[in-house]
Amino acid sequence: MSDDNATWIALRRLTAARIGLRRSGASLATAPLLDFRLAHARARDAVHAPLDEVRLGAELAQLGVPVITVASATADWQQHLMRPDLGRMLAPDATAKLAPHRGEYDLTVVVADGLSARAVQSHARPVLAALLPILRREHWKVAPIVIVRHGRVAVGDAIATELGATCVAMLIGERPGLTAPDSMGAYLTWQPGPQTTDAGRNCISNIRPEGVGTADAALTIAHLLRAMRQRRISGVQLKDDSERAFVATIEADKSGSTS
Repeated sequence: MSDDNATWIALRRLTAARIGLRRSGASLATAPLLDFRLAHARARDAVHAPLDEVRLGAELAQLGVPVITVASATADWQQHLMRPDLGRMLAPDATAKLAPHRGEYDLTVVVADGLSARAVQSHARPVLAALLPILRREHWKVAPIVIVRHGRVAVGDAIATELGATCVAMLIGERPGLTAPDSMGAYLTWQPGPQTTDAGRNCISNIRPEGVGTADAALTIAHLLRAMRQRRISGVQLKDDSERAFVATIEADKSGSTS
């Protein structure tokens, strides 16, 4: 094995990115080319796979919070891909479904397929299973969980407004990549409404086993929600210092155990 090849092998262990790929003349060698095509096919399949709302709703209902299923204003999946603006709005009948649950809540959790139903199908429940007990211990008043078919991030703003929630946590399937067809994002917004822009949101991206683990994502979401409630801001005004806070907690625990 050449020193150059050994170097690339060592570097590939550190990243899922396609680096130092073997070539045959001016083209990729057969093995990396087939691997690329397989990854591309998986990403396309992830975009077009439908959300199993019934199964997801049953799984989330086991967490002890009511679950409501609604749709965005898009008519079908093709329109969902072509008209993201409609995915930010609720279907006409959604308001009637949400109205009986309106109240005064600290938080509403919204789960939407986005561009990867597979992502939320796999990761939404584990994240919420870790997050909700934290929120209960801290006396958050949580609205019913809302599942949105063909939803985009901003549809969470409309849902929070309809339910009367101060914060919204949107769990949504992110655009599939060639190494991550099942990546979920969490978008957190303080006092969401029609005027909210992306600058008003905090995002935790790449939630999946090979990226940000579900337990770590839940801790980061909880940390950011605390900061939002305390400081009454979100988005670019609120920096994510959760890693520093976690390190400080660990150091304090170590100091306590040795004293």
